[in-house]
Amino acid sequence: MSSDVQTKRQAVRIRVRGVVQGVGFRPFVYREAARLGLSGWVLNGEQGVEIHLEGDASRIELFLSALETHPPAAARIAAVETERVRPCGYAGFEIRNSEKRDHPTVRISPDLAICAACLRELFDPRDRRYLYPYINCTDCGPRYSITLGLPYDRPQTTMGAWPLCDDCAREYHDPFDRRFHAQPVACPRCGPRYKLLIGGELVEREPIALAARLLREGRIVAVKGIGGYHLACDAMNAAAVWALRERKFRKEKPFALMVRDPDTARRLAELSDEAERLLSSVARPIVLCPARQTIEGVAPENRDLGIMLPYAPLHHLLFAADAPPVLVMTSANRSSEPIAYDDEDALARLAGVADAFLIGERPIARRVDDSIARDTVFGPQLLRRARGYAPCVVTTLPTSQPILALGADLKNSVALVVRGQVIVSQHIGDLDHFAARRAFEETIRDLCALYEVDERELVIAHDAHPQYVSTDYALHRASISVPVQHHRAHIASVLAEREAWEARVIGFAFDGTGYGDDGAIWGGEIFVGSLCDGLKRVAHLRSASLPGGDAAAHWPTQAAAGFLAAFDDARLSPLGDQLGRRFGLALSLARKNVRSFPTTSIGRLFDAVAAVLGFVREASFEAQAAMWLEYLARQSPPVQPYPFPFTDAELDHRPLLANVIADRQRGRPVQEIARAFHASIAQAVAEVSFTLAPRFDVDTVVLSGGVFQNSLLLEEIAARFDGRAELKIWCNRQVPPNDGGTSLGQAALAAFSRHTKKL
Repeated sequence: MSSDVQTKRQAVRIRVRGVVQGVGFRPFVYREAARLGLSGWVLNGEQGVEIHLEGDASRIELFLSALETHPPAAARIAAVETERVRPCGYAGFEIRNSEKRDHPTVRISPDLAICAACLRELFDPRDRRYLYPYINCTDCGPRYSITLGLPYDRPQTTMGAWPLCDDCAREYHDPFDRRFHAQPVACPRCGPRYKLLIGGELVEREPIALAARLLREGRIVAVKGIGGYHLACDAMNAAAVWALRERKFRKEKPFALMVRDPDTARRLAELSDEAERLLSSVARPIVLCPARQTIEGVAPENRDLGIMLPYAPLHHLLFAADAPPVLVMTSANRSSEPIAYDDEDALARLAGVADAFLIGERPIARRVDDSIARDTVFGPQLLRRARGYAPCVVTTLPTSQPILALGADLKNSVALVVRGQVIVSQHIGDLDHFAARRAFEETIRDLCALYEVDERELVIAHDAHPQYVSTDYALHRASISVPVQHHRAHIASVLAEREAWEARVIGFAFDGTGYGDDGAIWGGEIFVGSLCDGLKRVAHLRSASLPGGDAAAHWPTQAAAGFLAAFDDARLSPLGDQLGRRFGLALSLARKNVRSFPTTSIGRLFDAVAAVLGFVREASFEAQAAMWLEYLARQSPPVQPYPFPFTDAELDHRPLLANVIADRQRGRPVQEIARAFHASIAQAVAEVSFTLAPRFDVDTVVLSGGVFQNSLLLEEIAARFDGRAELKIWCNRQVPPNDGGTSLGQAALAAFSRHTKKL
């Protein structure tokens, strides 16, 4: 080599962090290097993809530009680190085996919906994967749900048991092939298959076509998908839908729907541009949209339908086999239990629920539910974060301390912090169920094993509630445990998403239940502060009594008794017959302060108003009464709010409730009363914000907590901030505003606590 060429030859070492394994990144690098005539190597490391490039400086710059402008579609690049090094004189470019040196911090890809190229091949009779339900490539298919360890290579997935045939091996090892190092790659000759089980009899011939026929006949079929089993039936067959409700013990909670195609979705629901984008995104969540038509039994007393598009090859094959174009597709479990994902467990737990089981041979490494999202006036909002999103890193904290945050006992998720990167788990469930507690512990072991973290070295952050299952777990396992107040965790989750460490905000944490600093049941809390300096409670809803404590969440009439106990009998007597005997008993307890507890919960205030307006039965699922109240309010045009004064750092609910009672007694339509109540909450948020902002020199308002899942309330709030540029509003974007997001907030507050702060 001449001296002139040697002087022009440069070398760089590149490390790419983010979701860069299992998404076709190495073949992309190989092709770009070959196109530009660069030499060196690429490999999967434990912190991302590592690249060594040698060649002309201008060509290296072109490579870096391509890396930035058109990486693989499924990749999510968080950072690119470039370092100039000495050339080694490599003659060509190669893909090297993965390296293992230290604790992995590489970001695991979520499971991806089938891509357009694989979908074309799936229905091409000339393709060797024609009608093969496990078709995939580097741009699509399962990732997280089949990963057993890192780095992400085939032996570390549940596909390790299926050796590649010659054709699949050739594709797998060809850097110019779409299936180069696609770890789940398989074909009918060498890969797993599906089978159908009906009444204990195994059917292997055309199982998908037979399952489609059973669905057409009104039967209930358990279908093994990407992250677990679904229970499926014809959504337009009311008898099948009600049978599923009865067998699943799911009285009224809405069912999710899977529809054949976007046109079917548009016929069923009103889709905004953002809702369509969510529906067709690679994550393929369930998207809540206003219904165009009522489907009996699917979403009683609810304005919205939860709709998703097919995301696995199997789903497309079912519809192609003439399954009904609209299917109920709900998690395969009995009410509130975790989704079944192991074959033996599914057969045992779903016996008597499903008429047949469509079983895939590929094992699922971990259960992953469908995610739920919606379009709101403040942008997309996740209500359940799972398939398609988990376990993506949601933020990077300024700490080197490994932290495990355990979340709340309802809608539980956990968060693991490794070298500052916060990995939030998939939705786990409610920890008052034994199966969910087992799933909680499995998820913790799973994440710690994947990232090779010794649980004994972790700081464990947990909810401050002394009786939570997660608190007990922390206290028995942590060398350092950090209790985090529930509502501060809600506000912190929004700040952590935005990496707004020093931003001072007014934070509204509105939900149903959370253990307060004073031991009371909080849920209408207003904070001022930042992650760096702490969040100080500066105001709250006026305290009321809650007879029966947390049990009142199941009976709105009990919540009503606690909030109305201060009113005299003359005002309440007309409501007595309507609210029933339970209300009278609870009212007596509240007035005597027997088995009653102080609460500042906005969630329980919603329940109280719902009871006054007619929701007097037991709630069959969490927040049902509040959802019913929103459903009523949607049926009214905008109306004026009731008085809801903010004085002495309290929002006084008494004038509001007095007006609700008076309007109810004078016969005002309940729809208008419900709308006025929503307007009152929104008006209070605006008035408190504009009062406190100049006092505390703050220009940002944060909204978090389960109450802010109410899209009508968000619309009412947005209308009151419209044109007021002095304040901006932040809501949750990457984790849910409900308790599914508190693990992120706990991790952030723990990172900034005196125990773990390492800036």
